[in-house]
Amino acid sequence: MAQAFTKAMARNIFYGGTAFFFLLFLALTFQTHSALPELDNRNALTGPQGEMIAKGKQVWEENDCIGCHTLLGEGAYFAPELGNVYKRFGSTDAIKGFIASRPKDGVPGRRSMPQFNLSEEELTAIAEFLKYVSEIKTARNWPPNTQG
Repeated sequence: MAQAFTKAMARNIFYGGTAFFFLLFLALTFQTHSALPELDNRNALTGPQGEMIAKGKQVWEENDCIGCHTLLGEGAYFAPELGNVYKRFGSTDAIKGFIASRPKDGVPGRRSMPQFNLSEEELTAIAEFLKYVSEIKTARNWPPNTQG
């Protein structure tokens, strides 16, 4: 015969479930912290190169690039993924040339990237930032292809 579900049984299920998920949380936290050192490339953020990368991130944020592009899967999906743009273009000079060559009003008849009129320093900084991002070792090898 079926046994009635009592308060004691409910309490035991609650405490058991809480303990289980707390231990699971601790195990996953430990696993993540043990995997982080091999994914970390903070060495690139030191010295003048690091300052240029930080300036590039600032230019990225000021011009709201993430409003159209994705970066490592985060952002809007109107424009190509830029987590691998350095691999696609092959050099920072090509990235700078592409950004600088955008038409003033965009391409007529379609939504396209506008001309931001960035200085040479800002172009270099954003290109270095995108190069840095493309060299991040992601856990799932994101983005999955070089086309963006």
